[in-house]
Amino acid sequence: MIRELQKKFITITMVSLFLVILLLIGTINAVNIYQMNHKIDGALKILSENQGNFPKFDKGKPPGENFDFGFRLSEETPFETRYFTVRLSTEGTASQIDTSHIRAISSSDAREYAEEAFQKGKKSGFKESYKYVMVAQDSGYLVIFIDCSNSLQTMSFFLFISIAVALGTLLLMFILVSIFSRKALNPIIESMEKQKQFITDAGHEIKTPLAIISANADVLELTGGESEWIMSIRNQITRLDKLVKNLLMLSKMDEGTMKTGFAEFDISRTVKETAGSFKAVAETQNKTFLLEVEEGLKLYGEENSIQQLVSTLVDNALKYSAAGGRIKVSLTPYKKGVKLEVFNTTDMPADALTKENLNKLFDRFYRADSSRSRDTGGYGIGLSIAKSIVEVHHGKISARCENGNEVCFSATIG
Repeated sequence: MIRELQKKFITITMVSLFLVILLLIGTINAVNIYQMNHKIDGALKILSENQGNFPKFDKGKPPGENFDFGFRLSEETPFETRYFTVRLSTEGTASQIDTSHIRAISSSDAREYAEEAFQKGKKSGFKESYKYVMVAQDSGYLVIFIDCSNSLQTMSFFLFISIAVALGTLLLMFILVSIFSRKALNPIIESMEKQKQFITDAGHEIKTPLAIISANADVLELTGGESEWIMSIRNQITRLDKLVKNLLMLSKMDEGTMKTGFAEFDISRTVKETAGSFKAVAETQNKTFLLEVEEGLKLYGEENSIQQLVSTLVDNALKYSAAGGRIKVSLTPYKKGVKLEVFNTTDMPADALTKENLNKLFDRFYRADSSRSRDTGGYGIGLSIAKSIVEVHHGKISARCENGNEVCFSATIG
């Protein structure tokens, strides 16, 4: 369990860091692509407004300090921008080609690109690494192509570098988190180890005085006869013995040693026998007891712990059911496993049946109705044990309130 805790800590940390880096890298690259694309659009806009040429202006005095689409016109812009233009007739035939501002494209290539763009019928788009815009004119169309290869190469290189840096950062953080998480979790791990060891040692140490007290009570009963004091001693011995067994069970499940006893068994038979033993108790309390178990259901697990799960849930239903109320136990197939439900009517106050309080029922030593602690004789760890048993069997357990005075515990196992 301790190793699983460390693995979960590392996993959560690394997943969180991965999502943050992914968002950061994605945002930076998206802004970079947006800016470069709009610079190209700005150049195309200037060319389309000036018949396929950059406007002439006095040195150091660009017209209007144009910042459209993130593009700023300067004296170097005509020399930095590689482009070519083609004039088409209304039928799409090239009539004039200008490739003086580019070396990689011939006149025949320019004609082919323009006619292909015309056939697509789009006002703008890409042809290989060239972005174009088609401007309608009186005599036909002016198609302007700008070479985007440098921009695309820059964007690709930036994306590659950012991904490499992100992966390197994740690897470095994984190493650092793995190293420092051990140091950070060591005090917690030591505390948990000491707590489990204390529970185990205390449980075994308490058994001896309990046995002695029980033997002394037997001697007193033989010499002085039965009395309410001896009965009280026996009741308290029983309660303490049950508490010790439950604490040792929790410690065993925390250590993860329960899985060693897993085997396939007939859970239908186990539930019927275990739950059925409470029917006589329910009848003596004038409570209706219903048992609905589908036959032949199998489960791979630890049978003794499943017996304890059923006993805990049914016993809890009996303790907290209303006088003359109803208890129902059902077992049905669920996906690849089974669903166990224990239902009972109750007279507990409404504020104890809220969703928040029902979720707390599985906390150790929690009681929804503390006024009943003396009457029921428990310590508030039975449902915590039930939850641990279900989790060991890779299942989930929950509690819900129905119709204001009905409680149902539902456990899916397998």
